[in-house]
Amino acid sequence: MNGDHLPPPSEVIDLYQSSNIQRIRLYDPNQEALEALKCSGIAVLLGVPNSDIYSLANDSSAASTWIQNNIQSFLSEVHFRYIAVGNELIPDCEAQYILPAMQNLQNALQFAGLQDKIKVSTSVSMGVLGASYPPSTGAFSSDVIDILQPIISFLAINGAPLLANIYPYFSYVDDTQDISIEYALFTSPGTVVTDPNSQLSYQNLFDASLDALYSALEKAGGADVAVVVSETGWPSDGGTAATVENAQTYISNLVHHVGQGTPKRPGWIEAYVFAMFDENQKQPQGIQNHFGLFTADKQPKYTIMSYK
Repeated sequence: MNGDHLPPPSEVIDLYQSSNIQRIRLYDPNQEALEALKCSGIAVLLGVPNSDIYSLANDSSAASTWIQNNIQSFLSEVHFRYIAVGNELIPDCEAQYILPAMQNLQNALQFAGLQDKIKVSTSVSMGVLGASYPPSTGAFSSDVIDILQPIISFLAINGAPLLANIYPYFSYVDDTQDISIEYALFTSPGTVVTDPNSQLSYQNLFDASLDALYSALEKAGGADVAVVVSETGWPSDGGTAATVENAQTYISNLVHHVGQGTPKRPGWIEAYVFAMFDENQKQPQGIQNHFGLFTADKQPKYTIMSYK
């Protein structure tokens, strides 16, 4: 929503439906957006803004009010799936408040009898990993493990997934010498990495990143915790390899791929594409302004292809 001239939420939800997009991530409980989602059938991943976490962590009544105002008030007509308490807040100083906020929101959901319908989690970046290559060596870094360990226990106890933002694009541009663009775009013709520990073969960086996160979860006592990819995408302008063609290739192959799972976890991957629209007001200006699937006048920037 960090853009001007964007269509109103009612038109955005119409665009979701006409494009057969069945799930949405909102980064805050925008009331106009929640109103527009009524009776749409679209499942919602609803964010708690980083700025609200401190109050929710320190006041259980504030958490109850938050659930009442943003969940229960819409519950009969809006399908809520997850609550994301903060986005990429770990390992910032405020990260210490994530778990207490999650616990207070969980208690409020339980009081309302919603604990089995809506799961509480937090969204992390891949920066929480201290090791990721090969994927079997995946482990959380020493500066986040004390924060993440009890959060992972909370997720395991409550049957909630860890939300993770995974961007092969940024991994690629940070290391173009060792990572090929084909590996990042799902277009490698064959195996690129064979993990010597697991003997699993990797043909794309997305799978390798996700499996490194699963390895880290296993080491931290979260072997049964699933991962939902709460953001992934590819920019169409503004920097290295940021073209409409590459964005189209990445998103098209991602959509094709998520039904297969990863080498370590075959099956199905729940993934959210960032973002619906370009955000021309996002700072700093550059890559971050060009992740949209649609232009502000609701035209697709490119067609999602069915190729692999």
